[in-house]
Amino acid sequence: MNKIILVALLLTLFGCSSEQIKSADTTDTFPIESSTVRQHATLNVNIQDEKTSEDNLLPRISRYLKQGIASWYGPGFHGKKTATGEIFDMYAMTAAHKTLPIPSYAQITNLVNNRSIVVRINDRGPFVGNKEIDLSYGAAKHLDLGAGNSSTIEIKAISPKQALPKIQQFAATQAKHVFLQVGSFGTEKKAIELKNKIAASHLPSADIRSSTYKKATLYKVQIGPINSTVNANKLNQQLAEIGIIDTQFVTESNLSQNTRVIM
Repeated sequence: MNKIILVALLLTLFGCSSEQIKSADTTDTFPIESSTVRQHATLNVNIQDEKTSEDNLLPRISRYLKQGIASWYGPGFHGKKTATGEIFDMYAMTAAHKTLPIPSYAQITNLVNNRSIVVRINDRGPFVGNKEIDLSYGAAKHLDLGAGNSSTIEIKAISPKQALPKIQQFAATQAKHVFLQVGSFGTEKKAIELKNKIAASHLPSADIRSSTYKKATLYKVQIGPINSTVNANKLNQQLAEIGIIDTQFVTESNLSQNTRVIM
């Protein structure tokens, strides 16, 4: 019996050993769009099954720390739905990951130049090659992945409470503000409906910001600027009471240059 227990313990220890860093893959080049090699899966994701309270989520992902190679995707998927059901914006700080909960936040660090950003995991992938994460065009640009798209990156899972100060710090370096985005739509009508719903509940007023790339226009409903974690938590609680639960922190720099505010 003691031998059986000893073998079980050894197997557990080996199973918990850290994974080695994967070697660089130089088949992709930057800034050539990687959507030509990215196998974007359309998944039947039940978002309600994946949603859980932050307190329950953190124990599962708080120790997630991994190194590997990042790829990116952009124009070929701009305006299309992600696995969460929201619209993909190539300029936003988002990413696709195979196993991290969606939605959730992660801090991504380029280990070659030490640049670091916070992304929101809202999609599944990558499913081609030895990549660990598929970054949006905007995220990859801020990390400056460089020629060959083969910089080694580090992925660290963080909570929304941890994400906000880091996003605010990133925004401050560019003289930008942080907003709470409560919805993103492919039609202006749906964005206006959500804005009116928020106004009817006597919550802080929301603005609709549209960004256009080629023929794809996104209409984003945002409240802010957000100045503190306390205010953000209070606002999220108020929004949850009227059924708005899938919010995210964004900066003004998430929008393309062709941007207008719809009053």
